[in-house]
Amino acid sequence: MRKIVEAMIAKHVPFIREAGRRGVQVLCLQEIFSTPYFCPSQDASWYETAEPVPGPTTDRLAEFAREFQMVIVVPLYEKEAPGILYNTAAILDADGTYLGKYRKTHIPHTSGFWEKFFFRPGNLGYPVFDTAYAKVGVYICYDRHFPEGARALGLNGAEIVYNPSATVKGLSGHLWELEQPAHAVANGYFMGCVNRVGVELPWNLGEFYGLSYFVDPHGKIIAQAAEDRDELLVADLDLELIEEVRSTWQFYRDRRPDNYNELVSP
Repeated sequence: MRKIVEAMIAKHVPFIREAGRRGVQVLCLQEIFSTPYFCPSQDASWYETAEPVPGPTTDRLAEFAREFQMVIVVPLYEKEAPGILYNTAAILDADGTYLGKYRKTHIPHTSGFWEKFFFRPGNLGYPVFDTAYAKVGVYICYDRHFPEGARALGLNGAEIVYNPSATVKGLSGHLWELEQPAHAVANGYFMGCVNRVGVELPWNLGEFYGLSYFVDPHGKIIAQAAEDRDELLVADLDLELIEEVRSTWQFYRDRRPDNYNELVSP
């Protein structure tokens, strides 16, 4: 299993270096980037690929962060303790400092996405990380179907929210370019939406359709990747637009949390 992890990391290194050469300030990798998306199986041998966070892979990528003065969002399979495993994203600052992590909150278990076999639900809330370049939040894959966490990230000060995903053609295809622009508009922040590409064997889950994109606080997609190949997608995000949009659409001012108690009732 370690050979698979090493091969996956090695495949990403040229893209990480390209990002550094192009002056990328914040880089987000794909969901559980250091392995295939193994959740179509219920094979316990994949537990062996989980690791501490921070740990060996974050230490390794911290070297790239320091070399290129680049913030890196590192989605990993986390092992907190034997049998305590999470779908996690670590955040490394531009000097390589480990700032913390987000654990995927909403865990699907349907139609080949047997994630409850592999991951516990996240328990760290919705942290926002004050990096060298922006206040960054993370919301992982299936999380994006739930507006509550997206709002919590906005309330916690996020300027950019990254959603590393493993999404295939079919049921959720039309939602890919619907939900996240809606989150960006409702919360007045940018989103970076990252999806895998291609078919991963031996599983027959379907084709990961790529189409990663950046969306601005107006809900406009400002850059989008291809559907059929791995690609480094780069965009300039003008954070001053956040204040402009929020000064026009006063969603935070006009919220009525006193009326929302039923939303959190079981």
